[in-house]
Amino acid sequence: MFGFKKKEYEVVAVTDGTVIEMEKVNDPVFAQKMLGDGFAIKTMSDYVYAPFDGEIVMTFPSKHAVGITAKDGLELLIHIGIGTVNEEGKGFSCEVEMGQQVKKGDLLVQFNREDLDAKGYDMTTVLIFTNSDTYKSFTIEKGKEVVGGQDTAAVYKK
Repeated sequence: MFGFKKKEYEVVAVTDGTVIEMEKVNDPVFAQKMLGDGFAIKTMSDYVYAPFDGEIVMTFPSKHAVGITAKDGLELLIHIGIGTVNEEGKGFSCEVEMGQQVKKGDLLVQFNREDLDAKGYDMTTVLIFTNSDTYKSFTIEKGKEVVGGQDTAAVYKK
């Protein structure tokens, strides 16, 4: 009535694939939400895109993970694959650097999914809301087939 309605914000899929619940990730650290709540995408692509406009706040030397903060303060850790840190960056190309401003859909990381699949890695991409306790609600688009950089995978309210 007075414009106090909580605004919804979208998190665009970071890669092509199927959205799954965090509990279905094949790694207990993620599945038990030890690093925080979120969701995952069963990856079917070699690319990871920015889920919203924001700033890159962390890149890993192994290039398998990126931290990004949205303009409204949402902090998101994008972790590509399970155990891929062991590759020490082989097969990954990080296209951004810390402090860089990005727009929704910008390319963040390229990787060789076929090669990593052949090595036995589960290439599920995990998205962890590292400050989820500061938001009112999150809705995950479970089971939805998504196109990275385009389709909504989750929404949240402040």
